[in-house]
Amino acid sequence: MHCRFVASSIVMLAVLAGLIMDRTVLAARARNQSHHGGHGGQEEKSCCSSGLNLRVLRVLSGRSLAPAVQENSRTVADGVYTDAQAMRGAAVYDGECSGCHRGDLGGATGPPLREQRFARDFAGKDLKTLFTKIATTMPRNAPASLGDNVYLDIVAHVLKENGFPAGPQELAADALEGIRVLPGKPKPPPPVGDFSYVEVVGCLTAGPQRTWMLTRASEPVAVPAASTRPSTEAAAATPLGAQTFHLLDAMAYAPDGHRGHKMYVRGLLIKLPGEQRMTISYFEMVAPTCP
Repeated sequence: MHCRFVASSIVMLAVLAGLIMDRTVLAARARNQSHHGGHGGQEEKSCCSSGLNLRVLRVLSGRSLAPAVQENSRTVADGVYTDAQAMRGAAVYDGECSGCHRGDLGGATGPPLREQRFARDFAGKDLKTLFTKIATTMPRNAPASLGDNVYLDIVAHVLKENGFPAGPQELAADALEGIRVLPGKPKPPPPVGDFSYVEVVGCLTAGPQRTWMLTRASEPVAVPAASTRPSTEAAAATPLGAQTFHLLDAMAYAPDGHRGHKMYVRGLLIKLPGEQRMTISYFEMVAPTCP
């Protein structure tokens, strides 16, 4: 019984501490032998040497605890969802969540789900925290109504929009607790090409034959079609450039009242030989002069 008690104690220490030095084990064994003496010490030595030795301790600490450590070290940067899953989540998010959180996750009546707010609320926690928040509060008028698999798809979409890569396996409910959330990464803007949806800032100038041009404009930057324009302050601070765009439908926006103003324009870019044209989705003055 005494030997079983000593063995159980050593096993417990191995599980709790994860590492027991050989010197510590030998010293503890020597103290037990000296204290009990005689036959008891011989019995402990014989039993412990045959039933539980240092090789068993190394197996316990090296094989039993290592998988748990590896599992806990997994993060959202390790590709924990698939592109197909994120695409499904994007479709649901657009219909159920974008009204409160905006199409670009920037926040409206609901809080942002990206950048600083995302990091403050979820970074350092396990992914189940994010899943539970979404699954129990969204959509606002019918929380917890979409089903776990749909909420997992939405989480995948949120991770993709926060700049985390996809992987080969879909995100599953039983993996959430073992995945740690990191602060989001800015998504790189898509490349600009013909028929890209872009935003620019420039000077509104009258052109020939009742056309209107955006001159001294900034380089076009591709943006998601569902995103909202930046703040007036941010657009006003955007430096002018050397680009010129022919604004195809400017007449619909009463351009005479904005002649010479610094304007923010968002729309579809059409590249032709010797000319760049833009349709207009957003058209707003950001400064009354164009210095």
